[in-house]
Amino acid sequence: MESKECIGLYHDYFPFWDKISEDEKKLLCENTRYVKYKAGETIHSGGSECKGGVFVKSGCLRAYMLSDEGKEITLYRLYSGDICMLAASCVLHAITFDVCIDAEEDSELFMINPRTFAQLCENNVYVENFALNIAVTRFSDVMWAMQQILFMSFDRRLAIFLNDEIAKTGDDTIHLTHEQVAKYMGSAREVVSRMLKYFSTEGIVELSRGGIKVIDKKKLRELM
Repeated sequence: MESKECIGLYHDYFPFWDKISEDEKKLLCENTRYVKYKAGETIHSGGSECKGGVFVKSGCLRAYMLSDEGKEITLYRLYSGDICMLAASCVLHAITFDVCIDAEEDSELFMINPRTFAQLCENNVYVENFALNIAVTRFSDVMWAMQQILFMSFDRRLAIFLNDEIAKTGDDTIHLTHEQVAKYMGSAREVVSRMLKYFSTEGIVELSRGGIKVIDKKKLRELM
């Protein structure tokens, strides 16, 4: 990665930047690569090669867990400026579970070589603390997802999902099929369709081939 671009980027997003030596800065920049992924492409699958640190320059990534039966549960999303360490078990050995990461949109990423980042973590407490803090933040997102699945009623979970989607896109219409919604929520399509039909009869959403349109945001939020 070009030194000038690297310094500008990492200075803004890495709080440890001023705590590492010039040689360490150079090592980090030389071992950072720029990659692009198309929407729908897999970036990391459970058990695959360690990716090291993943920094999102643009786009949107979805992190999820995949069961042996092929059932997916969305854990969190990553947007421009976000950093992920949960795909870096080779860097943080306390991570003992695998996540899968896909590009939801065309995305531009910077990936830090895992051996390089592991070396910096080992030699510099500021880098190690940063990596652990990022991992803790993402793990909190994972626990929130698990809490919804285990303890929330499905109508509330669906209301939260729909509200988050329209907030993310700024569009009252969610351009997803019932099958896609079920996949993201870790549920069955039949369950999603049945609850959306109920939402429709209550005047909360309008269903069409084009997706799910939220027509009463107040009622939707009352369910959350």
